[in-house]
Amino acid sequence: MTRAFNFSAGPATLPEAVLRQAQQEMLEWNGVGASIVEISHRSAEFMAMAAQAEAGLRRLVGIPDDYAVLFLGGGATTQQALIPLNFAAPGQRADYVVSGHWGKTAIKQAMPYVDVNVAASSEAGGFRDIPARAQWQLSPDAAYVHVTANETIHGVEYRDVPDVGDVPLVADFSSSIASERIDVARYGVIYAGAQKNLGPVGITVVIIRRDLLERSGQPRADIFDYRSHAARDSMLNTPPTWNWYLLGLTVQWMLEQGGVDAFAKLSRAKSTLLYDAIDGSGGFYRNEVAPAVRSRMNVPFFLPDAELDARFVAEAKAAGLLALKGHKAVGGIRASLYNAMPLQGVQALGAFMRDFQQRNG
Repeated sequence: MTRAFNFSAGPATLPEAVLRQAQQEMLEWNGVGASIVEISHRSAEFMAMAAQAEAGLRRLVGIPDDYAVLFLGGGATTQQALIPLNFAAPGQRADYVVSGHWGKTAIKQAMPYVDVNVAASSEAGGFRDIPARAQWQLSPDAAYVHVTANETIHGVEYRDVPDVGDVPLVADFSSSIASERIDVARYGVIYAGAQKNLGPVGITVVIIRRDLLERSGQPRADIFDYRSHAARDSMLNTPPTWNWYLLGLTVQWMLEQGGVDAFAKLSRAKSTLLYDAIDGSGGFYRNEVAPAVRSRMNVPFFLPDAELDARFVAEAKAAGLLALKGHKAVGGIRASLYNAMPLQGVQALGAFMRDFQQRNG
């Protein structure tokens, strides 16, 4: 069997070593006589695995003790609705900075619960840049300020932490978590769907400064209350056990590879290689994002016309380069370069791009 290079934006490629370990342990895990997908999440064996996964994630990302870590189902979009329910009073204002599709989605989920203030947006420019901090119109009484650290579709990424004063900064890190060092203490809440850098689809990590859990928030069912999940070690209800297990394996693999510093170096190498291929094509390929905020994780680019886009995707697939079609909101091509994508995959894509241009330029 030969595995292709999978450039999918999510669910995304996973480390082969993790998949092979999961394959070996599928029928019988850890000496318990059953698969991990069959045993109780309240068993001593599973709870030990969960604790180990959390400890590994804390080491990997650098999460201080005064932050709770939750492992929840529902995806990042669910968290976008739960954040205002848990951290804003009814009708309280919350500030949102919009730099792409997922920033707009976060607003859509929050609008039933808070007075949304769009503090800044780059939509008028086609989401090709991040609004300059000096242009943000922040509310002094905001419950929090929300940003999207990396826009998976539009390919723009914050390269520094914006200063929002004493108001908690909430950030969607779904597509860039664990790809470089994060100063967690600069944030009130960090949330991330696992299916890009941390593991499989179906589980989401929420990192919360513990003092924020003391906020009353809004009337909500217990299952929607972060405090209840934190008090029960993310086992208020049956969690996505298989996904949690795979996340733990992925985190351990990343630690063994050298942690976030190693992946930051790799991410720079991969993204530089691909952007150089685009910029050096004489305009045959083009990326329209402002260079200072180009994403290291998701690289959208375009060919001279849509017909060539389609031919590029089809021929790339035949060459073992998968999932390069751009999102329908943008079109073109998109290559996602998450932690599990090896440098060899991007080298193969660069070689294919040069060959395709020679044959079609």
